[in-house]
Amino acid sequence: MSKFTFPESIRSRPVYGTLSVRDGSAHLLVADAHGAEAILDVATPDMMANAHIIYISKGEAFEDKLRALNPASFYSGPTYGAAESRLRKALEDAKMGLQVYLAGTEGLMGQAQNAAMAAGIPHTAIQTEHRGSVARRMQCVHCKGITEDVETDPFVCAHCGLNLFVRDHYSRRLAAYQGVCIDAEDPGNVPTPKGIYE
Repeated sequence: MSKFTFPESIRSRPVYGTLSVRDGSAHLLVADAHGAEAILDVATPDMMANAHIIYISKGEAFEDKLRALNPASFYSGPTYGAAESRLRKALEDAKMGLQVYLAGTEGLMGQAQNAAMAAGIPHTAIQTEHRGSVARRMQCVHCKGITEDVETDPFVCAHCGLNLFVRDHYSRRLAAYQGVCIDAEDPGNVPTPKGIYE
């Protein structure tokens, strides 16, 4: 899957790069769906000898290709929530020199980066590469509920039912973009939803 070029935006919006091998005592690679392609692009036998891969397939068929890289450790799970305890354990057990690589959707990268930062790794030391869906993980600023995989603007909050405007403001702490009620002053006056990047 080709990489998406995000338009210019505000400073809080994450900027993604391209994964590259860094010298390190170990390598932790976390990806979902098409993020596997970024791992396949960067993997070398030397890297894989000390690599732990955590992969959430989201219905994509990359698991066999990732296993064929012969990483030191491999886990495939159905959701980020299912993989989260394994990720936290890998970070807790990490020694100096661990290199962290995140690839795939913004929702996965944001949550995994949050876990790595909680373990003491600065966000500037974590490599990220966006691959796949441009859907966003959104927080309603009114009820604080999180709605996953938002693809349209505006959208309806999955928790309180408000019509929310998709903002580019990103909270690294929450690993989510912020959504604000779009029809607060004129209830029911909601524009026709369109794709976030249309």
